[in-house]
Amino acid sequence: MLGRLFGRGGERPAADPYALPAPRRRGGVYKLQALGDTRVMALVVAAESGDWDAVKAASAPFDLGRDNEVLTEVAEVAGVQDWIGRAIAEDKEHRATALLISGARHIRWGWEARTGARAANVSREQWRLFRERLTIGEEHLLEAAELRPQWITPWTYLLTSGSGMSLPAPVNEARLDAALRRDPLDLPTHLQWLSRLQPRWQGGPGQGLAFAREAFAGAPDGHPLGCVIPMAHIEDWVEADDRTCLDTPEIQRELRDAARRSILHPDYVRHPGWHQDFNIFAMALSLAHEGVVAPRVFHELDGAYTEWPWTYLAQPEKAYARYRRHA
Repeated sequence: MLGRLFGRGGERPAADPYALPAPRRRGGVYKLQALGDTRVMALVVAAESGDWDAVKAASAPFDLGRDNEVLTEVAEVAGVQDWIGRAIAEDKEHRATALLISGARHIRWGWEARTGARAANVSREQWRLFRERLTIGEEHLLEAAELRPQWITPWTYLLTSGSGMSLPAPVNEARLDAALRRDPLDLPTHLQWLSRLQPRWQGGPGQGLAFAREAFAGAPDGHPLGCVIPMAHIEDWVEADDRTCLDTPEIQRELRDAARRSILHPDYVRHPGWHQDFNIFAMALSLAHEGVVAPRVFHELDGAYTEWPWTYLAQPEKAYARYRRHA
């Protein structure tokens, strides 16, 4: 029984020395903070304090130019935009890193101004702030990319801003190519492009799933790129009028196979951000009413909930808890 549940003779992954202690849980569920990692939490606290030297020290275990998940944790800290400009101007040695953080923060800050409302419900002032912040973000990211040509995260964030600014398709395609030249298997880049291929972003029906299948086919076993498969099905569910559209034997089988070849494979490495990988699968498996692999995915999460992609559902944390109970 344990062997079927956990794999590798029933052995669980080794304890993570950097795992944040789980907080008290309501109904067994808790919102994950700082990717569940003590080092990422130290980086977030440093950013919240506006202490550039502390940010540099706390970011030492990571490569922000290649780790989109960790960079995003910093970019989501309110107020970073108020002090990061001084670091850009004064710290010549680390100017590229300061530009990267500033660019990512301005992109996130721009979307905060726009909100998730439909375009028709966004005010003129919101649009002005949105474009103003995205323009600054683009300038800083492009300079960071020029200073550090090997970095991929500037290009992934430039895909986000390119969507928001409705840049021409050739521009966004060139940015995608730039990112994939640096890492052909980068998951955040593929997820960003997958979103662009949806009809609501001028994509076509079926394009996203076809892109996901082709991408994952070229990935080695145990690679997190397998998350493009459940995310493509979630995106299709968002676009569909039929809330049961994923509840088919074919989709359930594809999701099972993708999970077993990626996040549940013995070669999968639990990096900071692995909880989101598992949450992507948990949501897709739940929407498909899959009952074989879903229980294991929820078991491995042990109640850890990430907002994305559950924000596609009303009351996302309650939805997570409900599907977890039924898994």
